[in-house]
Amino acid sequence: MATKIFVNLPVKDLDVSKTFFEALGYSFNAQFTDDNAACMVISEDIFAMLLTEAHFKRFTKKPIVDASSGTEAIVCLSADSREAVDALADKALAAGGKPSNEPQDMGFMYGRSFQDPDGHQWEIMWMDPAAIQSS
Repeated sequence: MATKIFVNLPVKDLDVSKTFFEALGYSFNAQFTDDNAACMVISEDIFAMLLTEAHFKRFTKKPIVDASSGTEAIVCLSADSREAVDALADKALAAGGKPSNEPQDMGFMYGRSFQDPDGHQWEIMWMDPAAIQSS
């Protein structure tokens, strides 16, 4: 069985978060989605568990970071092309996300970032496959 990753993120309003990510083209696995959590399918092996803050607190003894004023993590996803990077970042901004950093263009690598409604920072990156093979 392939290793899967489940990134768990606390959210203030689960419905707002689901609507935001649906606008970006993501779907949710109904088997693992209820009033406390939503399992966002990013790929066959990558998922984001959006958990209400009350539910998230059941899994940690530490305080929850307010992602609108501090950064607890940066979630970076790859894209197939520069155009795919722009398309997803543009969808995020149109759906109510906020810009995070200036676009990064290094020629062989290109990326943009945004913040979701809870302030979690997401990066979308493309790297030229030829640059990966030559390293």
